[in-house]
Amino acid sequence: MRPLERLPTIRAKLGSTIVFAVGLTLALVFVFLGFALRSAFREAELGRLARIADQAAAATRPSPPAGVSIAVLRDGRFTWVGDERTAPPRFGDGRVHIGIANGLEYAAVPLRRSGEPPAMLYAVRSAPGVLPATVRFLRDFWGQLLVAGAVAAAIALLIARWLARGMTQPLRDMAQAARRMEMGEYGQRVQTRSRDEVGQLAAAFNRMSGELESLERLRRELVANVSHELKTPISALRAHLENLLDGVERPDPETLQVMLSQSERLGRLVEQLLDLSRLESGEMPLHRERTPLQPIVSQVLSEIQVASANRDVRVEDRVPDDLPPVFVDPERVHQVLFNLLDNAVRFTPPGGAVVVSAQRTNGSCEVSVADSGPGIPPEHLPRLFERFYRVDPSRSQRDGGTGIGLAIARSVVEAHGGRIRAESEVGKGSVFTFDLPVAAAAETRRAS
Repeated sequence: MRPLERLPTIRAKLGSTIVFAVGLTLALVFVFLGFALRSAFREAELGRLARIADQAAAATRPSPPAGVSIAVLRDGRFTWVGDERTAPPRFGDGRVHIGIANGLEYAAVPLRRSGEPPAMLYAVRSAPGVLPATVRFLRDFWGQLLVAGAVAAAIALLIARWLARGMTQPLRDMAQAARRMEMGEYGQRVQTRSRDEVGQLAAAFNRMSGELESLERLRRELVANVSHELKTPISALRAHLENLLDGVERPDPETLQVMLSQSERLGRLVEQLLDLSRLESGEMPLHRERTPLQPIVSQVLSEIQVASANRDVRVEDRVPDDLPPVFVDPERVHQVLFNLLDNAVRFTPPGGAVVVSAQRTNGSCEVSVADSGPGIPPEHLPRLFERFYRVDPSRSQRDGGTGIGLAIARSVVEAHGGRIRAESEVGKGSVFTFDLPVAAAAETRRAS
């Protein structure tokens, strides 16, 4: 485990990181400062050496500190007390002299003892190199440097905690919102004005919570709609069966036909739900093959014309014969076309027309189903392909629709790598368009 992973909060981690960085920076600054100023206080060092020499001159038996040698210059000759060193410059004018020569720091003071001739007393030590001079500077000023480092670290820690509180507030809000979402409250949002990674994370969290809220809404609507759709034919079947048992109705062909219609509606709904579930989960394999589009359209149109013979709606086929074949599952494309055409015919008033057309666009074939019905209000277009969504629920139920055909159509088209969309203008009709991959282009992509 890394050291920072032991800390419980981001504020603690950020504060520790900043304090460590400040401490390391100050240490490097102090070392470089000592290196740069190693000679700046040489006069003060020589002054201290002069005081050592002055104290030795006043003592009968001088005892110099470690590293300092004492010498007496009398009659041009040095007499050493302690380690003998290279001779420093000679002075005999009775004045105080300090300086550096021959790799030595020296301080010379006059020696006047009663009964002795005049002489000069020297305190001598080796002039430090670069590293010793730097260490000596740091040793002399370690107290001031320590106080400066402690103050800087304390200020950095306070600033870090203050900054971290603002930086981590969205994270704490997200943690609290996530705990509420665990209990099913998906309407949680996090407020932040930050544009950094935390702000981007908060924006992603808000998008995720919005998606979860939408999914939860769709789930509830699905349960309610499935329950309603299943309840309607089951209730009708139950009522007829109870009437038959009570003798209110007789098992004549008309009653049995009504019961059969309700059971077929129930079976159709269950089959559509199973198809949609398999399509969305990817468990339904697509048996793709090179397929001409025109025969599929002709077959669907013939089935629609038989099913809607009493509706007085004209259905036109405007699909060109020279379209290239598409690489699709023919049965599933048949299902998409049938759903779209069935909806178009059911919602087109008598005397209206439904037109099927197609054209090649780049590497795909664009198929359109246009009707002259009442149109769809713009606010309903984004949700048309949701399960059980109806623009006019009462009319759809009266016409026998389940509200799931468009959802199946979208799943089939997307499984083929295409896209389905709807355009409409109230009072002028609607156009549903979807894309299918052209055989040559699709097979080339699969081969690569």
